[in-house]
Amino acid sequence: TMSQTPLDSPSPRASCLDLWREKNDLLVRQAKVTQDSGLLLRQQHLAQDALQGFRELLHSLRGLPAAISALPLELTVICNFITLKVSHTQGFTEDQAQDIQQGLERVLEAQEQLGPRLECGLRELWDSVLHISSLLPELLPALHHLAGLQAALWLSTDRLGDLALLLQSLNGSQSGASEDLLLLLKTWSPPVEESDAPLTLQDARGLRDVLLTASALCQGLQELITGTLPRALSSLQEAASGLCSRPVLVQVYTALGTCLRKMGNPQRALLYLVAALKGGSVWGPPLLEASRLYRQLGDTAAELESLELLVDALSVTQNSETPQLLIEVELLLPQPNPDSPLYCGTQSQAKHLLASRCLQTGRAEDAAEHYLDLLALLLDGLEPRFSPLPCPPGPCMPEVFLEAAAALIQANRAQDALTVCEELLIRTSSLLPKMPWSWEDARNGAKEPINCPLWVSATYLLQGQAWVKMGDQKEAVSEFSRCLELLFRATPEDREQGAASNSDQRCRPDVALQQLRLAALISRGLVWVASGQDTKALQDFLLSVQICPGNRDASFHLLQTLRRLDRRNEATAFWWRLEAQTELPPEDATWSLPLYLETCLSWIHPLDQETLLEEFRTSLLETSDL
Repeated sequence: TMSQTPLDSPSPRASCLDLWREKNDLLVRQAKVTQDSGLLLRQQHLAQDALQGFRELLHSLRGLPAAISALPLELTVICNFITLKVSHTQGFTEDQAQDIQQGLERVLEAQEQLGPRLECGLRELWDSVLHISSLLPELLPALHHLAGLQAALWLSTDRLGDLALLLQSLNGSQSGASEDLLLLLKTWSPPVEESDAPLTLQDARGLRDVLLTASALCQGLQELITGTLPRALSSLQEAASGLCSRPVLVQVYTALGTCLRKMGNPQRALLYLVAALKGGSVWGPPLLEASRLYRQLGDTAAELESLELLVDALSVTQNSETPQLLIEVELLLPQPNPDSPLYCGTQSQAKHLLASRCLQTGRAEDAAEHYLDLLALLLDGLEPRFSPLPCPPGPCMPEVFLEAAAALIQANRAQDALTVCEELLIRTSSLLPKMPWSWEDARNGAKEPINCPLWVSATYLLQGQAWVKMGDQKEAVSEFSRCLELLFRATPEDREQGAASNSDQRCRPDVALQQLRLAALISRGLVWVASGQDTKALQDFLLSVQICPGNRDASFHLLQTLRRLDRRNEATAFWWRLEAQTELPPEDATWSLPLYLETCLSWIHPLDQETLLEEFRTSLLETSDL
């Protein structure tokens, strides 16, 4: 028989290991040359070739029984393969967890301790491997390298508890040790690899620095959201001092700007935001934060300029920088959620914010143009669906139409406002429930059918105001009456039900209903006054006072009408009641009204109210002196 050399004899295994080691080092050198290639397509092609090379090499190594002598190379190849795969696909997947698990199982297999541990999870596998690794010092550098990749995987998937336990084990800490990730990462000191060790794309110490920066930034952002500002400042400053690419530094500086603004230090905040804008090409988050800062400082012009730049920035597709073939901080950061200071929204959300701020600050012409641009953007399908900004709570799509109509009326573009209102009626009238309607449906959680009557009523109210602008009093009265007819069919049965449907600081439906009725009644009353029909106006003003007792605008219009009708005794009695009222904040002051409704209410507020009340007071005193 032909003599055979056993597979585990020194000569064949040693020669194979030398060849595989050379193959690993060659692939690492090729990959490092690849990342210096300026052509993205060529880089992707070369990276795919390198990935295939590592995959084949790993398959060869796993073809032999696990042995301590081969494990340092095998674990290094696993680390290089995972690093290249994650950087190439720009994220971790379940495949990487399986690669790590197979590496750990091979370590146990070499020690003949695998057995029933096949069913163990990664956490238990790491405990077992690190427990026996103290007896195998030659494995420690590769194991710490693999542990760094495990840490990156768990950080990117928010498994922070498992990550803390792993770091405690790597540091040799006893149970009950500190769970502060930043402290654990700073304490972790991966063993230095021997000079003749297989080459790596990224060593354990490089991974630790990436993990430290990413953890500090994630922790700082979370502390910023929860309001622990001093701790957030410390974490973010830690991130800024770490290993940061330009895009990451922009995020860190933006978050520092947010933190310092909230801590009442706007000048330092501004310095960080300027640095963020100079530091990279991702301008959305720092521009949005700059607008908030200028708003807090009362610099409206700078605030609106920042929002205009934000709209422009979000309309341009950002060219991402060529990724390095390494695990980078960006890969470990979650996508900003709407609560994050790094969330800047979509172009339509930014455009709406700009339009609404123009309307709120009295720039009606600019607001009208921005709203028309926004509606064109949404109706042309350039963005799939408008979703409101969550903080502060933004409007839904019908309310954007209503704000646009209010802005157009404010800008004396009544005909355009009517066009917008007609478009909204086409979209919402079919959703109107059969009369009568109530808040009973609120229990079903369906927002649109509940709020739809409010939207349609508000549309009629705005159409009435548009006709007032155009001088057609008959059409104005007709629209105000249609609004009131629909509003008085509403039967809000219980304030609690209205509150249940809106748990945030947005306006409750029953509050909006009351204020809409007030606006419609006073608006129609003012048309009656303008046409010389004070008796009809009196009915509307009386009803508005009954609906909102103590409302200064309703009371003033009623008082003026009583005077014009020469009902002096009633006017005097009502005035004394008005004087006796203490100026209390509205019962629902904590609830912000929709912007379109605030705008409508501003139109019924008499500019010379206090002057005329003073004249009335003086005339009463003169009469009493007589």
